[in-house]
Parts: sequence; structure tokens; C-alpha cells
Amino acid sequence: MFDRPVYLDHNATTPTDPTVLEAMLPFFCEHYGNAASRAHRYGWVAEQAYDDAREQVAALIGASRREIVFTSGATESNNLAIKGVAEMYADRGRHIVTVATEHHAVLDPCDYLRDHRGCDVTVLGVDAEGRVDVDAVAEAIGDETILISVMLASNETGTLQPLGDIARIAKDRGVLVHTDAVQAVGRIPVDVNELGVDLLSMSGHKLYGPKGVGALYVRRKGPRVRLSPQMHGGGHERGLRSGTLNTPGIVGMGAACDLARRTMADESSRQGGLRDRLERMLSERIPYIKQNGCVEARLPNTSNLTFAFVEGEALMMKMKTIAVSSGSACSSAADEASHVLRAMGLPEALAHASLRFSLGRGTDVADVDYAVDCLTRAVADLRRISPLYDAACDNGDASGIEWFSGEPKASETS
Repeated sequence: MFDRPVYLDHNATTPTDPTVLEAMLPFFCEHYGNAASRAHRYGWVAEQAYDDAREQVAALIGASRREIVFTSGATESNNLAIKGVAEMYADRGRHIVTVATEHHAVLDPCDYLRDHRGCDVTVLGVDAEGRVDVDAVAEAIGDETILISVMLASNETGTLQPLGDIARIAKDRGVLVHTDAVQAVGRIPVDVNELGVDLLSMSGHKLYGPKGVGALYVRRKGPRVRLSPQMHGGGHERGLRSGTLNTPGIVGMGAACDLARRTMADESSRQGGLRDRLERMLSERIPYIKQNGCVEARLPNTSNLTFAFVEGEALMMKMKTIAVSSGSACSSAADEASHVLRAMGLPEALAHASLRFSLGRGTDVADVDYAVDCLTRAVADLRRISPLYDAACDNGDASGIEWFSGEPKASETS
């Protein structure tokens, strides 16, 4: 028995890496100056720290340091990008295109602009793998379209969107592209110029940095993107985000990005192998499970699985020592099936029977094997008291159960 919980919820948050914390510590008590204080050394030291961190963040995504705006996190970055474009380019149009599987930090600002600012918002559906059709995006673009916002990697399934293809179409039509790249940055190679995106949101605590700090990439040329600020009061961050900057957090985010850049290739390969081991062992030991999302185009650390005939919440309660998720951490308190899985066509009952496993740097083979053992026992216990499972297996041959339209259904042939 483990003497600690096994943490398989790294898409919700990651622990701050010790080297990141070490870089941050001097900026709490020793180098505590405000970069806006430009008349003395304390301010100069802080300003240099910001510049160094900008370089580190920019290097991870192929940008220049002048294209990095620090925020309090990806939610603020998303709001600044989406609302900032909507207000700045209102004279060109009021149409925004997004996708049904986006995080609520994208969907909610779009809803706000539709309900309170007179914007027209098109929310595109996805296929059974969670991918949006590039042709559907192209068809949605009209004369009034000013912005397309598409998440690079799903926080729930790890599915990667065809963002490069979308950006090429958008560029030909003179439409800006924003991506919430929170889950992708630091886990897979991300280059803003190769992707062709104009705005990219990221968050420190998703890549082993501290909470409460994030960044927004804002393209400076080809085209130069302008934003209407959403916070006023001092003109910080070149007027795009007022407020005294979080020096320790920014230093930590820079250090986390630098560490991710140096370790990402090896870690992605290692975590991908562990994820495959998890899925293989579970499929061998537990019947009637289904992998959700795209098998090929997905993050190496993420697996979303449906366990038929059990409730995901009940399954988590049975596994007190395994930290997993039934959906986005930001909406897990709501007693609703994942909007991402529902958009992919999964019936509500099966969406409720799904769990997300997201591995990280601290995950090892022992963690995976222990999780598989716990899951195997927990699923067996819950199915043992499930009348639906009993009904499906009434003929004494559980192999008669078929996946039909996404639902487990007893075979009609005897």
C-alpha cells in the first residue's frame, strides 16, 4: 500500500518544480523592488527579472520577448485576447468563431460578448474524436468575422485540433486566430509562427510553475495585433494589462518555461509510454471501457476513459488514494456531465461514467500499476451492485454487450 496518494491529475495543476521555487525565492524578500520604480537599483533588478522571464517564455513558443504580456493566468489571458479583439476591431465586424469543446474561460467570454456587446458568436461542433472540421471553420467565416478561437489541446481528452490548417485559412481571409494552449505548452512543441496563430494563452501552474501567473502572446507583425485593455490603472505591460506585476510569479513562470524547453522531448516520450501502459493494462483487466478522444493526435500524458455501468464520481470515491478527475478542474464542482464529452456525442450516462487521467513528471511505473490495481477492484465492486450491468449480462455471457451509438447495449442475438 502506498503511503501517499498517486497524483494523476496534472491537467488540473502541477506541483511547482523545486528549481522553479529556488529561482523565485530571492524575489520575495531580497529583490522586492517594483519595476515601475525606475529611479533606483531595486526597480532595475525587478525590470531585468521581467525581461529575462519574457525571454524564457518567448523561447518556449518561438516568439520574441516583446510579444509576451504577463497576466494572472490563462483565464485572464483568454479574456484579454477575446474581449480585447472584439472591442478593438468592432469597426471591422462583430463575428467570432469558436468550438463547443473549448474551456469555459473561452466560451464564457464569448457568451458575454454575445449577450452584452452585440457580437455574433458561432460555436462549431466536433466529431466523435473531438476534432473540429477545418471545412466547417472555413464555411463559418464571413465578412464580419474578426476572430477564431480554437484550443490547441483539449484539457479533458488531450485531443489536438488542426490549428495550423485553421490558421492558414483564417490568414487568407484576414481573420485573427487565438488559441488557448494551456495544456499543450510545455508538453508538446509549440511554435506560434509555425502554427500561424496571432494570440496564444498559457498559464504557469500547468507547466510546473506557480499559480496566479500566466502570459498572452500577442503577434507584433504579420499582422500586428492590437487589443483593447481590459484592466486600467497605470499602463503596465505596454498599456495592455495594468497592475503591479507579480515578480516572484513571473520569475517562476520564466524558469518553468526554460525547464520545459530543456526537458520536454524526453518527458513527452516517457509519459506517453506510461499512458499507453495505463490504457493497455486497464483494457486487459477491465471489460467494456472506451477511450475518448483522438487516439493519434493527442497529448502524450492524457487519457480519458469511459467505464461502462459505473458512475465516475462513485469510482473516484472508491479510490481514495488515486487523484484523477471527471472533467475540467474549473467545473468539477458542478454535478453535470462533461460538456466536452457530450459535444463529442457521448450520451450523458456514459459521460458521467468517464474519468480523465493526466500524468506528469513525477509519475512512474509503480504509480501506474498501483492505479490500475485500484481501478480494477473499484470497477468490479461497483459493477457487482449495478442492476444495469446485471441486466446486460443476463444471458450469462458478458461478451454479448456491444457499444452501440456510444452506449453499452446487450446484444439482441442469442
